[in-house]
Amino acid sequence: MDKPITQAPQTLKLMGENEATKRQELKRYFNQTWALYESLFDLIKEDSAYYLKAEPLRHPLIFYFGHTATFYINKLKLGKFLDERVNDHFESMFAIGVDEMSWDDLNEQHYPWPQVAQVHAYRQQVNAVVNRVIDEMPLTLPITQDSPAWIILMGIEHERIHLETSSVIIRQLPLEYVATSQLWPACQDVGSAETNSLIAVKGKKITLGKLEQDQTYGWDNEYGNKTFNVADFKASQFLVSNQEYLAFVEAEGYQSPQFWNEEGQAWLAYTQAKMPRFWRLQQDKWWQRNLTEEIPLPLNWPVEVNQLEAKAFCNWKAEQTQSNIRLLTEEEWSILRENIPTDAPDWQEAPGNISLAYYASSCPVNRFSHNGFFDIVGNVWQWTETAIDGFNGFAVHPLYDDFSTPTFDGKHNLIKGGSWISTGNEAIASSRYAFRRHFYQHAGFRYVESTQNPTQMAEVNVYETDELISQYLEFHYGAEYFGVPNFCVNGVQQALAEIQLTHTSKALDIGCSVGRASFELAKVFEHVDGIDFSARFIQQAYALTEQGEKRYTIRTEGDLQEFKSANLAKLGYGPEVKKVNFMQGDACNLKPIYTGYDLVYASNLIDRLNDPKHFLTSIAQRINQAGYLVIASPYTWLEDYTPKDKWLGGVKVKGENFTTLDGLTETLIGQFELVAVKEIPFVIRETKRKFQHSISEMTIWRKR
Repeated sequence: MDKPITQAPQTLKLMGENEATKRQELKRYFNQTWALYESLFDLIKEDSAYYLKAEPLRHPLIFYFGHTATFYINKLKLGKFLDERVNDHFESMFAIGVDEMSWDDLNEQHYPWPQVAQVHAYRQQVNAVVNRVIDEMPLTLPITQDSPAWIILMGIEHERIHLETSSVIIRQLPLEYVATSQLWPACQDVGSAETNSLIAVKGKKITLGKLEQDQTYGWDNEYGNKTFNVADFKASQFLVSNQEYLAFVEAEGYQSPQFWNEEGQAWLAYTQAKMPRFWRLQQDKWWQRNLTEEIPLPLNWPVEVNQLEAKAFCNWKAEQTQSNIRLLTEEEWSILRENIPTDAPDWQEAPGNISLAYYASSCPVNRFSHNGFFDIVGNVWQWTETAIDGFNGFAVHPLYDDFSTPTFDGKHNLIKGGSWISTGNEAIASSRYAFRRHFYQHAGFRYVESTQNPTQMAEVNVYETDELISQYLEFHYGAEYFGVPNFCVNGVQQALAEIQLTHTSKALDIGCSVGRASFELAKVFEHVDGIDFSARFIQQAYALTEQGEKRYTIRTEGDLQEFKSANLAKLGYGPEVKKVNFMQGDACNLKPIYTGYDLVYASNLIDRLNDPKHFLTSIAQRINQAGYLVIASPYTWLEDYTPKDKWLGGVKVKGENFTTLDGLTETLIGQFELVAVKEIPFVIRETKRKFQHSISEMTIWRKR
């Protein structure tokens, strides 16, 4: 059997006993990945095909050909591991891809893309630069996240992601633009599929998350931990095959809205889909488009669909069988994954159609068995019920702070298990990749029967729900209730009334939420940084600065809503808007650039941090001498956010009451003097007749 180019190596282990050997391993892994990526693009016959938008929600392929190279330069430059750029223009043009947003969010902008030969030449230059960096950089073992070798691994694993996503785009190019190749051989085994069946699985308590000392590279969303209680369930023996899914299509499943959720119905109405993306019906015969060819529909291969289609099939299947059929969750897949005792770096032989170990296509669903189940890993990714979120302890990497956070919105669902072209980090058990539910990858699904509601296993971060965002937009920019002044405006004014500023260059609004206090601070300070951990909150604040207005709805009662608008001009913010910079960030792990502040304003934040004492000790270094720290909080300490041993107060110490003010004083008094203590009331509207009325204690501290 032909194999894809050089076979894709497994992801690199971070530890070792010899730095020189590890340097050569890293160099080999980099160059193999580079050659594999270019081999995929060699399948494109004509340069003109690089500029086609085969996937309307993505850039043309010329972007991705250049993008993975510019990633190395931009990250090495950002980390100060590289002095000179290779091509400023390319490193700007190819820097940022597009998230797969709504199916009707089409980017019609035309870019002056360079010629393919120019990008080829640029890639050769970058390849030489990165090889030189690998040769000359300091290297100690194990490789850690602050090592330049970590940035090289980041670039390698990033290119392997785009190896897969680019192959999906090439799969959508017209066939006349794509060549077959012995280096990319498709499986030839086709036939009828075996009947699928459900196998009982014992539920358990399971903790997910990658350890910091793990032996392989990981993306930020893999680290941390979260425990789930999974009930007993039954899982399908096989991935859903083309044959099994065809029954749904022929039963007019695409014409039956009762099987589709609201999002699925909207997608159907827009796309008018009648079948999976890679299927075609011609003269009553079904065909399937693969990477480089179209073949009669292989009934025993896994179907490839988006999550909305997979959910609709499960709803149809549930009606057919009168049982609780749904997609599996991340936790349920992780229990199935325990049937494979080893992980990718230690595989002598891949336990599934994964890592390009066997084919450059899917293969029959009954090929790779694991204790009775098939394709727990490989063949195609498996869509889940689980919207991606960070585990407890989640922290972004300072050189790639937007890898995961834009997807923590409840609209991106996890895919698990990998596909035939999933290599490197994608193939390891702890990998976590998510896409919008209408988006296509080499992804299918298996179903489970369970009475357990998936939301009872894990919940998406509460900061990422539309209703809560509306509540906070109303809290920041809406009406005042019961005569209580606007908390953001009143808080800033009360703080400024107590202090004597000698400089007004920079202020930091940490935990800024949707941004009102930042704009208020900008009335006094020349520059204000507004930072919040919630990417969705920051998106609202940023949208306000760009558009000047944000519309939202708030509940009055039941399903009834009131339509509201936040308008910066009407609120009196004119030149202040240009003085504010909103960024997503972690209060306990801020980038070094956030320093030199005359005032740091931390409102309703301290009791929502994982380690508030660490925040207090670290934030002092970012405040100028004689600058101020303002902390406002109702001190609603909860173990959901802060381990009890890290609460600043609200506990007994040696039998005596120890308040949060006591804890703040104990922590800060060495570097700050307490200027004032005030009480600031606030009201948050939930519905027309339900409100939260709270009081924040504000303490104002001057740096000695």
